[in-house]
Amino acid sequence: MPPSDPTTRSVDRPLGPTLRRFLPYLWPADAPGMKARVVGAMALVLVSKLVQVYGAPFALQGAVDGMATIPRSPASLVILLVVGYAAARFSSTLFDNLRNTVFEKVGQEATRRLASQVFRHLHDLSLRFHLERRTGAVTKVVERGTKSIDTMLYFLLFNIAPTILELSLVLGIFWVKFGWPLVAATILMVVVYIWFTRKVTDWRAALRQRMNDLDTGAVAHAVDSLLNFETVKYFGAEEREARRYDAAMSAYARAATKSENSLAWLNVGQAAITNLMLGAGMAFVVWGWAQGRFSAGEVVLVSTLLSQLFRPLDLLGMVYRTIRQGVIDMGAMFDLVDTPSEVVDAPGAKALAVGAGHLRFENVRFGYDPDRDILKGITLDIPAGSTVAVVGPSGAGKSTLARLLYRFYELTSGRITIDGQDVSQVTQASLRSAIGIVPQDTVLFNDTIGYNIAYGREGADEAEIRAAARGAAIAGFIEAQSDGYDTRVGERGLKLSGGEKQRVAIARTLLKNPPILILDEATSALDSRTEADIMATLHAIERGRTTIVIAHRLSTIVHADKIVVLEAGRVVEQGTHAELLRAGGTYAELWARQANERREAAEVS
Repeated sequence: MPPSDPTTRSVDRPLGPTLRRFLPYLWPADAPGMKARVVGAMALVLVSKLVQVYGAPFALQGAVDGMATIPRSPASLVILLVVGYAAARFSSTLFDNLRNTVFEKVGQEATRRLASQVFRHLHDLSLRFHLERRTGAVTKVVERGTKSIDTMLYFLLFNIAPTILELSLVLGIFWVKFGWPLVAATILMVVVYIWFTRKVTDWRAALRQRMNDLDTGAVAHAVDSLLNFETVKYFGAEEREARRYDAAMSAYARAATKSENSLAWLNVGQAAITNLMLGAGMAFVVWGWAQGRFSAGEVVLVSTLLSQLFRPLDLLGMVYRTIRQGVIDMGAMFDLVDTPSEVVDAPGAKALAVGAGHLRFENVRFGYDPDRDILKGITLDIPAGSTVAVVGPSGAGKSTLARLLYRFYELTSGRITIDGQDVSQVTQASLRSAIGIVPQDTVLFNDTIGYNIAYGREGADEAEIRAAARGAAIAGFIEAQSDGYDTRVGERGLKLSGGEKQRVAIARTLLKNPPILILDEATSALDSRTEADIMATLHAIERGRTTIVIAHRLSTIVHADKIVVLEAGRVVEQGTHAELLRAGGTYAELWARQANERREAAEVS
C-alpha cells in the first residue's frame, strides 16, 4: 500500500522528539567551524546579559542615589554613572548584534543541510508517491519546515536560554538586596505568566493548525489549477476555478481572523500579570524605603531589572507560539523525510554491467493495487540489438513494462534480467543510466533548449549537444531561432510544438547514448507528417541498441524484429508483422481496423 501523504496532515507534535531531531543540524559533527560559531555566539549572549543585568541597572541606581542623598555626590561622579548606564545599554545592543553576525552562518547552514536532505529524499521516493502527492502541498511543507529552522534556532538560543540566565541573575540580586519576599513574588509571577501563556497559546494552536490546513489546501488548489490552465480554458471553467479558489481563501480568512483575534486576549492577560508584578515590586521597595531599609536608587534598580526581564517575557507568547508552530512545520517535513521509499537497492547491490543488452521478462506479475493485477505472468525475450514492439489496447500493461524495467515499482513476482543480471539486485542508478526513453508526453524544464538537451548526460560539452541535436533533426530549427540553443522553452516546454518537443527528447536520449532504448508511444500525439519525419529519426537511433517500442499505431512498428501483442495483462501473440498478419489473430484484426480508419480519414480529407 502507498505510504500516507504527510502533506495532508497538520497535527500537534511532541516538542522533545522533534527538537532532538533538529539539534544535530545546530551542532553538526562534521563541521567544527559551525560548532565554534555556536560557542562564540553563546559567549556573546553571556557577556551581553552580564552587562545588561549588572551594568546598566546598578549604574542608574548609583546615579539616582548620588543625586538623592545628602550631601549629594559630586556631579562628575553622577555624570560618569549616567554615561556608564548609556554605555552599558549600548554594549548590550552591540553584543546582541555581534552575536547575530557570528551565528547567522550557523542558521543558514542548518537550513541548507535540512533542505538538501529533504530534496534528495523526495527524489528517492517511489513513483507511486509522486503520482499521488500534491505538488503545491509538498512545496509548502518544505518551505515552512526549512524556514522554521532559523527561527527556532534564534528563539531557543537567543531568547529562551538568555531569559533563563537573566531570571537567575535577577533572582540572585533580589535575594541579596531585598530578601525572599521579592524573590518569591518574582518566581510566582513568572510561573503564572508561563502557565497563562501556555494555556492560551495551546487554545490558539488549534486555530492556527486549522488555518495552516486551509492555507495548504488553497495553495495546492491554486498550483494544480494553474498547472492545468489549458484544461481550464478548454472547458471554459475560469469562473468555476475562481469560485473554488475564493471559497478556499474565504475559509482561510475566517480561520485567520479567529487566530489573530485570539492574540488580543493573550496580550492583555500577559500585560496584566507583568504590570501587576512591576507595581507590587516597586511598592515593596518603596515600603522598605519608608522604613529606611532601601534607598531611592533601589526603587529604580528594581524597576529597571523587572522591566528588562519583562521584555523577553513579553515575547514569550510569540516565542512559544513560534516554537510550537515550528515543531508542527518541522514535524511535517520530517514526516516527508521518514516516508519510506518503496523501491530501494538490495543490500550489497552491484552496478549493472551491460554487455550485449539482452533483456528478459520472466513470468512477471504486477499490480498497482494488491487486488488488481495489471501484468499476469508476462514472459518476453528481447535479444541484444533487436527491436521488439509491444502493442495492445489501452490498459493492457504496455507502459507498465517500461516502468518496471526502470524499476519504478517492485514486481509482485517473477523477475527482469539484463544480460542475465536481475535488475532488482543491481543499483538503481546504474540500471537507469543504461536505459534511455523517449516518452509519449515529453515534459521539458522551464529553461533553454540547450539545457534540456544537455540534461541527457551531465558534463556534456557544446559540441556533443549540437551533435545530438543534428542526430534528432532539430539543429536547423534551433539555429534558426534568434537565441539559438539559449532559446527558452517555457513552462513544461509549452513554447515548442509537439514535434519539436519530441525531437528535443530524442536529442536528449541520443546524448545519453544508452545501450537500451524505450520508445513509449513517442509519436502518438503527432500529426501524420510530423510522425513520418520523426519515425525516420527514431529508426536511425534504434540501430545497434536493444529497443522496446510501445505503440498504438501499428503502422509505426512494421519494421520491428518481433511484435508482442498484450491483452488484459497477458501475451496473446508474438511474431513479425508478416507472421502475425498470416495468423489472422488479434494483431491482424487491429491492423485491419486501423487500416479502415486511415482509409476513411483519407476519403474525408
